[in-house]
Amino acid sequence: MPIIVNLDVMMAKRKISSNELAEKIDITAANLSILKTGKAKAIRFSTLEKICEVLECQPGDILEYTEE
Repeated sequence: MPIIVNLDVMMAKRKISSNELAEKIDITAANLSILKTGKAKAIRFSTLEKICEVLECQPGDILEYTEE
């Protein structure tokens, strides 16, 4: 998939755990794991907005497009 998810990088920069982020954005740890590993087929804008709010970043800091 040409979309790379750099969520784990931003989480490390902000020193926040998966469980803490999942709790703050109100999703399950399992769903957050699916997002982090890039296995998700979609993400709701509301979820992306919450992630950016908590991590104090832009969507482009989390999602990256590369050609296959």
